[in-house]
Amino acid sequence: MTITVLVVGRVRGKLAPPVEEYERRASRYWRLEVVEVAAGVGGGRDDPERVMAAESERLLARLPPGAEVVALTRDGTSLPSRAMAEWLQDHALHGSPGVVVIIGGAHGLHSDVLERARRRVSLSAMTLPHEMARLVLAEQLYRAGTIVRGEPYHKGP
Repeated sequence: MTITVLVVGRVRGKLAPPVEEYERRASRYWRLEVVEVAAGVGGGRDDPERVMAAESERLLARLPPGAEVVALTRDGTSLPSRAMAEWLQDHALHGSPGVVVIIGGAHGLHSDVLERARRRVSLSAMTLPHEMARLVLAEQLYRAGTIVRGEPYHKGP
């Protein structure tokens, strides 16, 4: 099974190395693909709805056919690490073509993306910058892999 992280924008600066490290670690357990799409609509500051609509078009155009789509959003369902690991393992065992996890840009995800998602998951009730959300997701994908294999990384329930 392939897990695709579909994200608006790139990670720059000091968060780039830890994101790369956890994505590398997660790729030991899952076929991990990261797809970045451009942020905004270009030409300076635009209204948020227009920005989200433009980002939505780019995101939806990159969805692989048949994949389970998960939108990361502040108002989504909280998913404990062990439950996420079990959910991913279930998809892998039942021949799912893949899971796509979508991270929006500065203004969040457009309603078109949210409607396309089969599931909405929250990494936190707080708003996170997309770079931080990508880091947290990468770490959780790595953690899920260690849980599935019974490795000692995860210390929680």
